[in-house]
Amino acid sequence: MGITVQRLTYYPVKGCAGIDVDRAAVGATGLEHDRTFMVVDAADGAFRSQRTHPVMAAVRTEVLDGGGVLRLTAEGLGDLVVKVDPAAERRPVSLFDKPVGHGVDQGDEAAAWLSEVLRAPSRLVRVPEDFDRDGWGDTPGKVAFADAHAVLVASQASLDGLNARIEAAGAAPVPMDRFRANIVLAGCGQAHDEDLMRRLRIGTVELAHSVRATRCAVPMVDQATGLRAGPEPVRSLSGYRREPVYGNKVSFGAKAAVLRTGALAVGDAVEAEWYEGGSPDPLRPAS
Repeated sequence: MGITVQRLTYYPVKGCAGIDVDRAAVGATGLEHDRTFMVVDAADGAFRSQRTHPVMAAVRTEVLDGGGVLRLTAEGLGDLVVKVDPAAERRPVSLFDKPVGHGVDQGDEAAAWLSEVLRAPSRLVRVPEDFDRDGWGDTPGKVAFADAHAVLVASQASLDGLNARIEAAGAAPVPMDRFRANIVLAGCGQAHDEDLMRRLRIGTVELAHSVRATRCAVPMVDQATGLRAGPEPVRSLSGYRREPVYGNKVSFGAKAAVLRTGALAVGDAVEAEWYEGGSPDPLRPAS
């Protein structure tokens, strides 16, 4: 049957809940509406994430009116409905202590609502229309407010292999949503095959490998409740997925740049072009 797309997910607000879709348009910075909003520290514009505010996982998101309206929902609070203003005041923002330009502030009501949810003074910003940020890696590409790359690809085979190790250690398996992937593949022959795909052609979209996706504390957050639920899966990943070339961090999934924009859908066949004569993966040479 070959490799196919099993699941598509975009995350309108960086760090908040994702939205599963049957099909998606893909632009230069990834799936349409993916990480176009970000919650930042009201004082210095530093991004907020599940690393320090795991409750963000439980903030549900909805994009309406073609991106003109954003609805957020959190338990115990009324919905926040934001009429997106692409021309509002801009404020400097940063990711991982590095300035990445400016975000368009979405107003005091959104700021007050998010500050209450996170129990920390916060603002909601949107990617400006003229935002231009480079990724890095084998193929850098362009990126919005994602950590550093346009698309995150993972496979069911990788999750199955990881969960076999977790269960062997006496712990409960984890769902794929812990890894916040945009594209989940079915039909891979081996776990972590996605690491070795130099190019992927799906629908009318073409992607290129950037780097392997290194992991921090976020996979230990239950994405349904917004509560930390570790030490898995990081504990098991630490036993076989260490990345010496990336500061000895663990990895799961691969990050990719967009070479050709277009559209893709769940069930689409994936045409993979594999690395030959060597691999970007320092732990598993290409066959």
